[in-house]
Amino acid sequence: MKRYDKVFKEEAVRLSDEIGPKKAAEQLGVAYYTLQEWRKRRTLHGDGAHIGSGRAYASADKTAREIELEREIGELRRANEILKDALGF
Repeated sequence: MKRYDKVFKEEAVRLSDEIGPKKAAEQLGVAYYTLQEWRKRRTLHGDGAHIGSGRAYASADKTAREIELEREIGELRRANEILKDALGF
């Protein structure tokens, strides 16, 4: 299975908007259904559609700052658990 980076996907979707998905898929050497899936993801997830593999999509109502803050909260909670365990010794 071939993987494409975020920039390529975004440019492919933009091209498909301009010239149509079938022509764009042919020009780029991408399967038509793959390009259609990228277009569907963009519609559902907006700017967070092509963030990379192994990550959940950002919901439309969460900003990048909120996502970063949630990640930081998780890290701080893990650090607190480590400190609590260390105090027990």
